[in-house]
Amino acid sequence: MIYLVAATRPNFMKLAPICRALKARGLPMRLLHTGQHFDTTMSDVFFRDLGLPTPDHTLKAGGGSHAQQTAAVLVGTEADLIEHRPKVVVVVGDVTSTLAAALAASKLGIPVVHVESGLRSRDWTMPEEINRVLTDQLSDLLLTPSHDAHPNLLAEGIAPERIRFVGNVMIDSVHYALKRQTDALSRFGLQPKKYAIATLHRPANVDSAERLAETLDALTAIAERLPTVFPVHPRTVARAESFGLSSRLRETKGLRIMEPLGYDDFVTVMGNALLVATDSGGIQEETTALGIPCLTMRQGTERPITVTQGTNTVVGLDAALIAREVDAILDGRGKRGTVPEGWDGKTGERIADALEAFLAGDPPPKTAGPRA
Repeated sequence: MIYLVAATRPNFMKLAPICRALKARGLPMRLLHTGQHFDTTMSDVFFRDLGLPTPDHTLKAGGGSHAQQTAAVLVGTEADLIEHRPKVVVVVGDVTSTLAAALAASKLGIPVVHVESGLRSRDWTMPEEINRVLTDQLSDLLLTPSHDAHPNLLAEGIAPERIRFVGNVMIDSVHYALKRQTDALSRFGLQPKKYAIATLHRPANVDSAERLAETLDALTAIAERLPTVFPVHPRTVARAESFGLSSRLRETKGLRIMEPLGYDDFVTVMGNALLVATDSGGIQEETTALGIPCLTMRQGTERPITVTQGTNTVVGLDAALIAREVDAILDGRGKRGTVPEGWDGKTGERIADALEAFLAGDPPPKTAGPRA
């Protein structure tokens, strides 16, 4: 049995194509939802839109500190693994649950497969960077989304036989949703290529009053030039209220606040936007696949291929730089890129191939490879 771990909105998008590919091959699987994202707008609607099966078991690991979430996922996953003893555990992405589930499986001697291995931001203030590096060290098979991930893994002593390029499974879900575009534009009164969409939620941008104020300055630089829709993450709403910035968030001219969107609605709105501003790693990839200019409101990215080959520009929260980039896009001088290899909507099938091959043979040993 193949054991799959889901936790947050980005996880759901990566797991859905894998589940479809495994189901089509008749391979038995068990889906654990850790509950890290547990409200309807961040969880239930995504299972529906993405066609994910109902989880076989759900934990209640949402909320609390990183340590509390890690502990809850570790304990809950361990108990479920002991009861069902799968042949392999598949974890995706870089969230707290990814690391905790990988650790639980590794301690029990169950092989771990990490989907989206090898991405690095070099920013150790990001919890996700810690999760990525440690999960890769725990994993028996490391499936990479782009070739630039391989040198990162080799430099960290990962044996090359444990690494396999499969492509970007997130893009499979984008293609899936684009075939089922919704009426979101008419419902929200939007005209194609006449608006921007923004998504911001990372702690570095919203967890202090000073940084959230800077984030709002950055959004203003976009909204005063182009109508901007902003599906607000629950985390951002909570922080704005606690810092006394709610009125500014809701009254910025040109900025349209709305509830989080379901996946199909979001892809429809994103796919028809003139530009996207975000601090999300996944959206950097999606915009590159769709050829839409993306402004990343962080100081760096763990997905450099979206910058070197794609449509992404890292702008931080520099309002003046953001204004110049928006003006360039409005003038038709926005960044144009190409779609990286393996971002073709068929990665779920390649992951299923890799899992079948892994289960058919002896797992490669966790021995150190040559350091770069």
